[in-house]
Amino acid sequence: MEFFSEQLVGTVLAVIGAAFAFIIPGIGSSKAVGAAGQSAAGVLSEDPTKFVSVMVLEALPSTQAIYGFVIAFLIVGKIVVGEALDFGSGLILFLAGLPMGIVGYVSALWQGRVSISGINMVAKQGGGMIQGVILALMVEMFAILALIVSFQIIGKA
Repeated sequence: MEFFSEQLVGTVLAVIGAAFAFIIPGIGSSKAVGAAGQSAAGVLSEDPTKFVSVMVLEALPSTQAIYGFVIAFLIVGKIVVGEALDFGSGLILFLAGLPMGIVGYVSALWQGRVSISGINMVAKQGGGMIQGVILALMVEMFAILALIVSFQIIGKA
């Protein structure tokens, strides 16, 4: 098999798509959860009884990395060891990683900002967690839509 055969390129494209689907939202989730954690630590230094409320809000932006993992797992599941993917299938799987990767990254960052605002709301009024979660979940919807689109594209490979 020559080094740059069509089958090798297809497999490489699929692997890059899987990596993109997980790594990019993972970076966004890490940044967002980290920033929310910093905000939560400030609240907890004043009132440790608010731990559960701020922890829930801090954890919300991590879901984009989970969705990215699911898409990466499904893409890798299409790769059979010892069998190269044709170029067309590899390209479709690469493209399947893009919606989750791009939308996952952006929505994680924005959800982190909304979560930080929710954490600040909890600091000022202890019962604000539910409202903060609902506001943060509005941003989550876009990550879920990206998950569905990526999933649908995988089904075409």
